[in-house]
Amino acid sequence: MTRKERYEAVVDLFKKINPDAETELEYSDPFQLLIAVILSAQCTDERINKVTPKLFADFPSPEHLAAVSPDEIFPYIRSVTYPNNKSK
Repeated sequence: MTRKERYEAVVDLFKKINPDAETELEYSDPFQLLIAVILSAQCTDERINKVTPKLFADFPSPEHLAAVSPDEIFPYIRSVTYPNNKSK
């Protein structure tokens, strides 16, 4: 079995077992999903859903988030894992 065949078999199995896979992360657009996924590394979705509403309210777009320093982001995400790195 080739690597591609193994890959397709695994994907087919996942589609069969869980055809409507969804995330528990709360988001309203692709930007928010991206930020939530980045923050969720090594952290629970529950924790991320607690910190992102204020973050997204104050920084509603990529431009708003890019315009501030990591030091300004840190207080919003201090309770997630690796906040120093994730704020960068």
